[in-house]
Amino acid sequence: MQADLFDGSRDNIINMQLFRSHVYHMQPDRGSAETDTIRGISWTPLPENLDTAETLKQFSSERVWRAGRVLYSALLEHAPALIRDRKHHLKTYRQCSSGRELVDWLIKLSTSVQSRSQAVGVLQVLLDEGVLVHVKQELNFQDRDTQFYRFPEEEFGVEPAANEKEREEELQEALLLLIQMGPDALLTMILRKPPNQRTAEELEVIFEELLHIKAVAHLSSSVRRELAAVLVFESHAKAGTVLFSQGDKGTSWYIIWKGSVNVVTHGKGLVTTLHEGDDFGQLALVNDAPRAATIILREDCCHFLRVDKQDFIHILKDVEANTVRLEEHGKVVLVLEKSPRGGPANQGASGNSHKYTVMSGTPEKILEHLLESVRLDSGCSDLTDTCMTDFLRTHKVFMPTSLLCPALLHHYHAEPSEGSELEKAAYSLNKKQKILRLVGQWVSLYGALLKEDPIAMDFLERLTEGVQSDSRLTSMLREQLQDHRKTRISESSYQTSSPAQALNHLNWFTNLEERLGSCQPIRAQDKVLQKYFRPDHTFVSLMLPVNVSVQEAMSSLVNPGGNQVLVKMNSSGDKLQLKLDATAVHTALGLNERLFICTADQVDKLTPLKEQLGPEEGTTDSLEQMSSKDLAGQLSDYDWELFSCVHQVELVYYIFGQHKFRGATTANLQRFMRRFNEVQYWVATEMCLCSELGRRAQLLRKFIKIASILKEQKNLNSFFAVMFGLGNSAVRRLALTWERLPNKTKRIHSAYERLMDPSLNHRAYRLAFSKLSPPSIPFIPLLLKDMTFIHEGNETHLHSLVNFEKMRMVAKTVKIVENCRSQPYISTSPQKSRSDRLSAESAAVRISACKCREETTRLQDRQTNISTPCRLQH
Repeated sequence: MQADLFDGSRDNIINMQLFRSHVYHMQPDRGSAETDTIRGISWTPLPENLDTAETLKQFSSERVWRAGRVLYSALLEHAPALIRDRKHHLKTYRQCSSGRELVDWLIKLSTSVQSRSQAVGVLQVLLDEGVLVHVKQELNFQDRDTQFYRFPEEEFGVEPAANEKEREEELQEALLLLIQMGPDALLTMILRKPPNQRTAEELEVIFEELLHIKAVAHLSSSVRRELAAVLVFESHAKAGTVLFSQGDKGTSWYIIWKGSVNVVTHGKGLVTTLHEGDDFGQLALVNDAPRAATIILREDCCHFLRVDKQDFIHILKDVEANTVRLEEHGKVVLVLEKSPRGGPANQGASGNSHKYTVMSGTPEKILEHLLESVRLDSGCSDLTDTCMTDFLRTHKVFMPTSLLCPALLHHYHAEPSEGSELEKAAYSLNKKQKILRLVGQWVSLYGALLKEDPIAMDFLERLTEGVQSDSRLTSMLREQLQDHRKTRISESSYQTSSPAQALNHLNWFTNLEERLGSCQPIRAQDKVLQKYFRPDHTFVSLMLPVNVSVQEAMSSLVNPGGNQVLVKMNSSGDKLQLKLDATAVHTALGLNERLFICTADQVDKLTPLKEQLGPEEGTTDSLEQMSSKDLAGQLSDYDWELFSCVHQVELVYYIFGQHKFRGATTANLQRFMRRFNEVQYWVATEMCLCSELGRRAQLLRKFIKIASILKEQKNLNSFFAVMFGLGNSAVRRLALTWERLPNKTKRIHSAYERLMDPSLNHRAYRLAFSKLSPPSIPFIPLLLKDMTFIHEGNETHLHSLVNFEKMRMVAKTVKIVENCRSQPYISTSPQKSRSDRLSAESAAVRISACKCREETTRLQDRQTNISTPCRLQH
C-alpha cells in the first residue's frame, strides 16, 4: 500500500529504512509453457537518491560504539581488576586486559554467550570497529593470556550512570547486537588468517559459507572444500581503486564477498557491474592469457576472496585426477568423483577408504550405480540412503515415472550371465531386495501422489505379483518384517511404508495416513471454484480443474469462434492478456488480481473491481479485543494446515516449471505463498487505516508482540510476513507512531530487524534457523530463492548427461521442508487444544480445495494494494 502518509522529518524516514533495503514479493511463474524462466522473488530497491548502504554502515558503526561503551561500563562495574598493567617479555603494557580474561568474563556476564567462540566473535566485532584495540594493533582477536587489549577510554569515556534496571536492559541490548554480528566478524577473522594456519573447524566454517556464494554454486562439495583451504582474504578501502588493468598478467581469481566493482574495457568503457557473490579473473588463469578487462572498485570497503593461480591450477589437477569416467560404445555414460571416505581427515587411510560420488551420467546408469551401491545392512543415515533419497526427490526432472518404472522392472527380472547357480540365485535375491528397498522409500516419499499416476500403480501391482511368485524372497521378507517395523522414515505428513509391511498386506499404501484437518491438499485432478468477471463487474462462477488451460476455461465460458479474450488485471489497472495454452492461472493470481472475460476491443476499457481497491475502514476495534497470543496462535494453526498440504515435490515442480511435468500441480505451494502476502499486506493495511495516533501506536505494539510470539512458536514464515508488513514504506513513514513505542518494544523490534538483515545471503536468519528444532515453518520465500539460485546457476545437463550434483543440491534444500515437519505440530492456541481439534476432525469429510480458499476470504477482503492512496492526519 503506497500510502501518502507522513508524520515526521526526512531524517526519520531514512532511519526507519536502515535495516532493509529490499521488499519481498512472492510472484509465482505465470508464464506459458513456452517460458522457461523462473520469476521466483521480485526485489524492489529503495529510491536511488537514498544511499542506504552507506547510511546503514554509519548507523551500524554508531550502534557498535554505543554497545562498546555499555560493555566497558559493565566491565568497570563488575570486574575493574581485569584492567591493569601487564608485563610480557620484559615489556609493560598499561591498563589493559588479556584476551582469555575478557572471554571468561563475557561468558560469566550473560547466559546469552554460550561458548568461547561466540565470545571471541563478540570481541572481534569491537576490535573491527576500533572500540577494542590490541596493544600491538593486531587485527584478529586471540583467546590467550599473552594477548592484551584495551578500550580507548579517552575517545568515549565512561557511560553516564543510570538506574540498575536501565543499565541491565542496555547491557542485554548491547550483547544481543554484538552476538548477532559476531558470526560475520568471526568468519572475517578466519579468512584473514594465512590458509596454513586455519584449523579443521575453521575450514568447516568457510566451507559452509561457500555453500551460499553464487560464484561457486556449480562446484562439487570436494572442490569447495579444497577452495576453503586456499582462499585468501583481500580488502580495499577506497572506491576507485584499480584491482588490475586490462593486459596485466593473470595471477588470481577473485570472488566478491562484499561490495561491487565496475568492469571496464578499452574502447567500450563500462561494460558491466559485478556485485556480491559474483566472480572475475578466472578466464585469464584457465587460458593463461592477459587480463581482458580492467576492474575498478565501485564503493568503499570492498572485500574479496582470492584464489592464487598456483592453487587454482592445483585444484583443477586434483579434480581431473579424482574423476572417473565410465564409457559405453565410445561415449561417457557415468562420471564419478573419488574422495576419501569420511572426509579429508581420512586421506591417508588404507583399505577400502574411498567412496565414489555420482557427478553426472545417463539416468539409467545413475540408477544402476545407485542400486549397486545400496547396502542392505546400512542404517538410514548411511551415505547410500542419502543418495537414494536425493535421486527419488528429483527423479521426475530427468527420469519420469514412464522411464523409472520399466527400468526398475528390468533390473528386478535381470539374471546374471556368469557364475554358479548358487551365486546367480544369491545375486538375484540381493538385487531384488535392493529394488524393494528403493521402491519402499519411493512410496514413502510420494505417498498418495503415486495413486494418481497410472504408470506407477501398474508398476507396483506387477512388482507385487513378482514378489508373490518368488517364495524365497517372500519368506525372507516375512523374517525381516519385525526389523522393518522398527525403522520409520518421516516424510511430509506421511509415515513410511516399508516393503515388508506393504507386501505383507498386498498394499504399498497401507501405512500412509490420510491427513486430518479442515484444509486438505489440492490434487491435480481436483476441481476448484473459479470466478471470471465481465466488463460490467458481474461474474460467472465455475467448478473447473486446478490445471485448466485458458483455452479450456474459455470454451466453458463462451461459444467457440468468438472474439473473446481472458485478461488478468490488478488493482492499479495493469492488464495482461493470457495466452490460450497457459495453465493453472487461477491458483497463481496475486492478492488483488482478478480474471476478466471480454472482447478484444473492451480490454482497454476494463476497470478494477471495488473489492480490488481495498477496504475503507480497518478492524482496529476487533483487534483490540483479541489478545496477541490468540491471534498468533490462530495464525500458526492455519499456517501449519497450509504448510502440511505442500508436498516436497511441489518445490521441484515450481522451480523447474510445472508445465514440464505431466499431471503435476503446485497449487498447495502457491496457496501457501499467497498466505505470506495476505498476512504482510493485512498488517500494513490495518496500520494505515487506523486514523487515531494513540490507537495506532497500540496497534503497532500489538503487531510487534504478535511477531514475537510467532517467533517463539517457530513460525518464521508469518513472523517475516508481519515484520515486512511493519516495514512497508507507508508504515515506516509514521514517525510519531513509532516514537510512541516503549523503549523495550523498540529494542525488540530492532533485534527482529537485524534477524531480517539480507546481508551475506541472510546469514543472521540462517544461523537462527539452524538452531531451531522441529516442528517449525521456514521462511518459504528464501527457500525458493535458494532453489531458484541453484537451478539458474547450474545446467541440468552437462554434455548430454544429467548433472546429478545439481540434483543433490536441490534435494538438500527440499529436505529442509522434511526436517521442519519431522515432528508433529501441537497447537498453542488457547482457543482450541490439539486434542479438541483432532476429535473434531476425526469425523470430518474431505472438503474441496475451494473451501480452504474461502477460509481466507475475510483476511483477503481487507487487503489493499501497494498503490492504494490514503492519508492520515495526526
